[in-house]
Amino acid sequence: MISRPDRRTQSADWPDCSLGVDSVSGMPIPPHIAELRSLIGHRLLIVPTARAVVIDDDRQVVLGRDRDCDYPRWMFPGGVIDPAEHPADAAVRECFEETGIVAIPEALTSVTASPVITHKTGDLTQHIDITFRCRAVGGDARPYDGEFAEVRWYPFDDLPDMDPYDMSILRLAIERRDSAAFTFSGLTDVLGLRDDDSHRAGTY
Repeated sequence: MISRPDRRTQSADWPDCSLGVDSVSGMPIPPHIAELRSLIGHRLLIVPTARAVVIDDDRQVVLGRDRDCDYPRWMFPGGVIDPAEHPADAAVRECFEETGIVAIPEALTSVTASPVITHKTGDLTQHIDITFRCRAVGGDARPYDGEFAEVRWYPFDDLPDMDPYDMSILRLAIERRDSAAFTFSGLTDVLGLRDDDSHRAGTY
């Protein structure tokens, strides 16, 4: 297994920022993003994110409905990768935090750039989305941290209205069988849950 720094420990070289909150959505902003925004204002910020396409044994995918009332849409769980965090770890963490589903990454299926996003605050963001096809191994689908208004499982043949970009990510996750290597730190390290032989840390 590849060793990595403990992302839970502040480095002396990393600013000790308190967790910011988006003044419009009320959602927390990662400290390093808040620090960057304080320096660049509303200018375009390229942000690495991890996303999870979580599939169950019945060929259903878990989706969350955005809280944005102007344009409510269904999307995959995911979010900003923390400093020193492996992308696969971030995908599992974000999935659990947003949907309550415990998932295991099985394949890295796409690395894509999102369209430029204009937030209500005026901030410009573009995501570099690192997407993993994941297998659900536990948990209950429900809005867990307030990011989504609703969380549901949807069959592949009965999906709700989704952004074309997200649909392309789903297609890649379903169709792609080969994958690049990725490092996963295991359920014990990421979520504090007990690992079994199929969930252990390693490079896959």
